[in-house]
Amino acid sequence: MSATHQELGRQAYVEASRPWRFALAATVLLTGLRLFALFATPLELYPDEAQYWLWSRSLDLGYFSKPPMIAWVIHLTTAIGGDSEPWVRIAAPLFHAVTGLVLFAVGRRLYGPWAGVLALLIYQLMPGVAVANVTMTTDTPLLCFLSIALLAYVDLPGAKRPLFTAAGLGAALGLAMLSKYAAIYAVIGIVLHLIVSGRARSVWRPATALVAAGVFAMIIAPNLIWNALNGFETVQHTAANADLGSGIGFHVVEFLRLAAEQVGVFGLGFGVLLAAYVLAARRKLTDEDILLVCWTIPPLAVVGVQAILTRANANWTAAAYIPAAVLVAGLVARWWPSLWTRIGAGAALVLQGLLVAGLILCIASPALADRLGQSNAIKRMRGWKDVVEATVQRAQVEQAGQGLSAVAVDNRFLFNATAYYGRDYFNKPGAPPLTIWLRRDKAGNQAEARHPLTRALGDRVLVVMEDEVRRDADGVAKMAPRLALVRGDFTRSEQVGAFRAGLDRKRVRRAAFVVGEDYRPKAKP
Repeated sequence: MSATHQELGRQAYVEASRPWRFALAATVLLTGLRLFALFATPLELYPDEAQYWLWSRSLDLGYFSKPPMIAWVIHLTTAIGGDSEPWVRIAAPLFHAVTGLVLFAVGRRLYGPWAGVLALLIYQLMPGVAVANVTMTTDTPLLCFLSIALLAYVDLPGAKRPLFTAAGLGAALGLAMLSKYAAIYAVIGIVLHLIVSGRARSVWRPATALVAAGVFAMIIAPNLIWNALNGFETVQHTAANADLGSGIGFHVVEFLRLAAEQVGVFGLGFGVLLAAYVLAARRKLTDEDILLVCWTIPPLAVVGVQAILTRANANWTAAAYIPAAVLVAGLVARWWPSLWTRIGAGAALVLQGLLVAGLILCIASPALADRLGQSNAIKRMRGWKDVVEATVQRAQVEQAGQGLSAVAVDNRFLFNATAYYGRDYFNKPGAPPLTIWLRRDKAGNQAEARHPLTRALGDRVLVVMEDEVRRDADGVAKMAPRLALVRGDFTRSEQVGAFRAGLDRKRVRRAAFVVGEDYRPKAKP
């Protein structure tokens, strides 16, 4: 081969690898910045993160409100780096880095390499993903495994080893289900795609379907068995979140609120996604578009109906935005020759990039969030450590005096925070057990189910009550009805102190300490 041919070959390779190198560089840059923010931030664990950490101390095949994946992941990361906040959260940016690169592969497979780059950028710059990179939630592993499932599904038609690819699809869906039951939306999306696409149906053979279904079933079986042995408490809690038992109505405002919030989750590309549905109705989409539309419809439709009937949280649609990122990237790439498309796409990415940069700065330095008037967004990651330290100090005083049979808190957020930030104290030999006072006769969360205050532990209890109040508000008056309920469950009780932890210029986290003796709980609704 001549030197000229070698040079041409090298140039061709460089040109062909440019999208991949750009995708990798963007991922490394964003992930590096997010890791920096995680280790630099003074923000505390959100109480749900503390709950997942607590679960990770006792590995199981399921937990009260969620499948086990998040506890397994935190167990691994804290085994490597310890129990500090960054190591509880460190898997979040790593999962999202993998998800972005997988979406690059999906976009490249369906629409071309630069569409893959655009899919990665759309995903990494989503407002919802920007927030999820600095907190550890169940959506994080869910989205990663759903992206892998989507890649396996789009690769299946051309797979050289279809049974291997089908096994990968089943495994990814199974791991997604072990992360969050919202993974069922992907299964529904596949079924919907097989219904509307004869080409999709032609890919599947009995052996392919059997392998995919068998691997999926094998992976989720242990969690199903755990649920069966525990009264299907995770399934029941997931169903209870739907709130259908409290009465069904027709809440148009709730639906409109959810729709508006999707811009805050997915970003400005949400308008392109809506355009895709219009084009689908007019049958102007390609086969690749239809595949992705089928994957996006189930979560958006189900959660939208739920919002109309009762209520819905904005992040419940998260499963839709794995295929949506690729779909929007494909449509934008197709429309790229239009000047308006280039201007609109460029502006959207720049704006969302600035949002991501601002969020990283606010996480690394919360004082900046305070100056920008965004303190409310981070208030639940502040004040817990101070309240727990005050609780431990009060418990040590009472224990050194007449002793304590238990420490009881009055809500699950405070229980989780106390379990995490008070771990050194409560793990000492002879320390009183940490429990939770029951507001109702039936447990509503894992803390109440596993660690309730009982009469056997009720000889002499330090009860800690917590609330968030305005600095100029009468926190005692706000807490008075609950304080009366707590004290009414003891034969003798006395308030022994209070504590206030500042959250921002306007709000504080207030705690009240009550010592109760002879716990005799009254019947509750």
